[in-house]
Parts: sequence; structure tokens; C-alpha cells
Amino acid sequence: MESIARYIFEAGMLKRARRSGWWAEKVRDPESVADHSFRTAVIAFILAKMEGMDDGAADRLCSAAVFHDLLEARIGDMNKITARYIGVDEKLERRIEREQTDELPEAIKIAIMKKFDLPKSERIILKDADYLECAFQAREYADIGHKGAETWITNIESRLKSDSAKKLLQKMRKMDSNSWWKGLKKLD
Repeated sequence: MESIARYIFEAGMLKRARRSGWWAEKVRDPESVADHSFRTAVIAFILAKMEGMDDGAADRLCSAAVFHDLLEARIGDMNKITARYIGVDEKLERRIEREQTDELPEAIKIAIMKKFDLPKSERIILKDADYLECAFQAREYADIGHKGAETWITNIESRLKSDSAKKLLQKMRKMDSNSWWKGLKKLD
């Protein structure tokens, strides 16, 4: 039980780890890595369904998105500027994931490690969800005055692979991030 509790405490670090790339856009208190992972999971599930994947694939992607940045509890959020100088590659990421799960009971360790072993078609959707979440966040920051965040959306657009992600980004670009609640207020 102790190893499981430690793993859960480590996962909690992501609630305090800030997405550091936004500091370059002068966002004083950007969202946490946990905030990002949550919405990435929602987007991954939705994209999987939009791409015609079955419920099993959608569930796998949602679950994988929850775990996709857990390694950042140990190395922090490496924004693109930092990554230019500090080499974090797939080999290092897999090492961190193995070390994070090493002391867990075998069945839990295997189940978590399977989250990172997706077929190529699902890895594409997971990466698109990761990028798309950043684009949605950029829209929200742009809407509160961080005009430079618009360039993030443009940069992300060229990286998306799935048709669904591309279409969703196009629709989002034309929207106000507060539009979800318009018309929901109960007026006397």
C-alpha cells in the first residue's frame, strides 16, 4: 500500500506544476499540468469517437491522456524554449515512467505501463488531443488579453494529423471561449 500511496502523492505534484511555456506570453499563473491532462483526456475521448474509433479505443485514449504527462512530476514541464537546451527524448521518458512504477504491485505497474503502448493510430489521436488542448487554452488566454497566444494556435494547426482535430480547431478559432455558458443564465 505504501508504494501506491507514494505514486498517488507523486501524481499530485502535477496539480502544483505549472505549464511553463505560457510564462513567455506573460501569463502570470498558467494552468497546471494536471489541468492540462484532464482536458486532454476529455479531448482524446471525443476525438477517438469523432474518428470512428470504438468505445475501447476511446477509453484507452482517455486513460492514456490522464497518465501522459505524469513524468513531469519528476522533470517539470519542459516548454519548447527549455527543451531546446535540455534533451528530453523518448528513451528518457520511458525510463522515468518505468522508475515511477517500479515499486508498484506488478498488476498495477503492468496496467499503467500499457497506457503508453498504443497503436500508431491511437498515438496520433493522443498527440492531437495534447496539441488541441493547448490550442483551446491559447484561445482562452487570447480572450483575456494575451494576444500572443494566437500564434500558438497557428503553430498547433500545422502539427495536427487527424481530420477531426483539424476541423475542431477551425471551429474553435471562430469562437469566444465564453460561448459555452451563453444562454444558460436563468433570468427572472
